[in-house]
Amino acid sequence: MTEYQFNLFLIAMAFIAVVVFVSLFFVDAGYGKFYDRKWGPAVNNKLGWVLMESPVFFAMLLLWYFSDRRSDLVRLAFLFLFELHYIQRSFVFPFRMRGNSVMPLSIVAMGVTFNLLNALMQGGWIFYISPVDYYPADWLTDPRFIIGFLIFIIGMYINIQSDDIIRNLRKDGDTRHYLPKGGMFNYVTSANYFGEFVEWAGFAILTWSWAGAVFALWTFANLCPRAARIYDKYKLEFGDELDTKKVKRIIPFIY
Repeated sequence: MTEYQFNLFLIAMAFIAVVVFVSLFFVDAGYGKFYDRKWGPAVNNKLGWVLMESPVFFAMLLLWYFSDRRSDLVRLAFLFLFELHYIQRSFVFPFRMRGNSVMPLSIVAMGVTFNLLNALMQGGWIFYISPVDYYPADWLTDPRFIIGFLIFIIGMYINIQSDDIIRNLRKDGDTRHYLPKGGMFNYVTSANYFGEFVEWAGFAILTWSWAGAVFALWTFANLCPRAARIYDKYKLEFGDELDTKKVKRIIPFIY
């Protein structure tokens, strides 16, 4: 793929992200809190997450392995951070989930498709399209890398902490619903989504790339409408507990 073709690919992905963003305000992706049988046959939630998230982990490794830049220190740092997230998301997070909920195979298939395209965006840029000298060895001390790295780590911490809060909302056998509190849930009702968006905004900064920016855009486009629906659901269920003046949907103090 030439740089021109790659840029067209990024433009197309950004355009689709905008379409997805608008669409998800009208159609709920049928998994998790909004599971719906109309989305078709389903598999165990744990298996679904592994099947959906792990392909990007392996795809990035393949893109790295077949690149003639695979020994580049800076690009290895990018790979490490990217794969660190997907080790957590593919092989740790699913097996810490409680309950026996299910996920539609159609959602899994859509997730796999996007994740493979995203591997082409990130891995394509980092290991093939970016100029060979775009990331010199001193990039690791560049303010863009340092700031982006700190934002990425903070986002990952928020994401994992928020998942833990949700996971421990109720004890085994308890079927009641609870309003998540603590951590960033004091500011947004979808703190886990906020953390994930922060992660990939940090990755976009530390790689200083349009590929990273498009991924951050996709993350927001996918999670923001869902966060809005979760907020509405919590308002109905926990109207007396939810401080709507303080607690926003996904961006603290803003939305």
